[in-house]
Amino acid sequence: MLDVRDLHKRFGPIHAVRGISFTVNKGEVLGFLGPNGAGKSTTMRMIVGFLPPTSGTAVVNGHDVVSDPIGAKTQIGYLPENAPAYGDMTVQDFLRFGAEIRGYNGAERKARVEGALEKAHLTNVRRQSISTLSKGYKQRVCFAQAILHDPPILIMDEPTDGLDPNQKHVVRTMIQEMAPEKVIVISTHILEEVEAVCTRAIIIARGTIVANGTPAELKAHGRTGRLDDVFRDLTLGDEQVRKAG
Repeated sequence: MLDVRDLHKRFGPIHAVRGISFTVNKGEVLGFLGPNGAGKSTTMRMIVGFLPPTSGTAVVNGHDVVSDPIGAKTQIGYLPENAPAYGDMTVQDFLRFGAEIRGYNGAERKARVEGALEKAHLTNVRRQSISTLSKGYKQRVCFAQAILHDPPILIMDEPTDGLDPNQKHVVRTMIQEMAPEKVIVISTHILEEVEAVCTRAIIIARGTIVANGTPAELKAHGRTGRLDDVFRDLTLGDEQVRKAG
């Protein structure tokens, strides 16, 4: 379980995240939605331990990210936006390197790498240098690195941004295949992502939660029954909504 409790983040005078709280259980795929600058990535970075919260916390399978950051990180697989990789390494060598950093050696390391290659559909490019891969394949390599330790909680920031329709389909298929056994949170501003893979969605605007429900529930409360209209109504000011309409 992921339990986010009243997270706040200030950058000087800027109050970027303002009391975010939510819970995600095993088997759920939560879409964390908001326009650019809403606080999505800042919230994700606090959950995974990249940023300390100004106040509040997140509890990851019983491990508090503030008081037990190392324990919390062992429970999380994190795919950041524009995740880095060593371009001169082959896919297989990069994953071996990642497995060794996580403390796996010998037969265990081999098993972890082979499992990640299979789950990320990378066996056909395992000996190819990462620098020669398409953006979609590079994203899948970083996805594979995030699941080497088979984490119970998977956090992904904009996992399909910039991918073509075929590449998006592959990434979404990987998410759906893993969903029954994990807690998955996807931070995105791509609404089709939510309808394609998410069981629930949270919409944030100006650092606060403005909606929380299944995609069907959110659409049912909108003026048109369309998720994009619900999103605009909740994240734009009244004057901007009138202009956009």
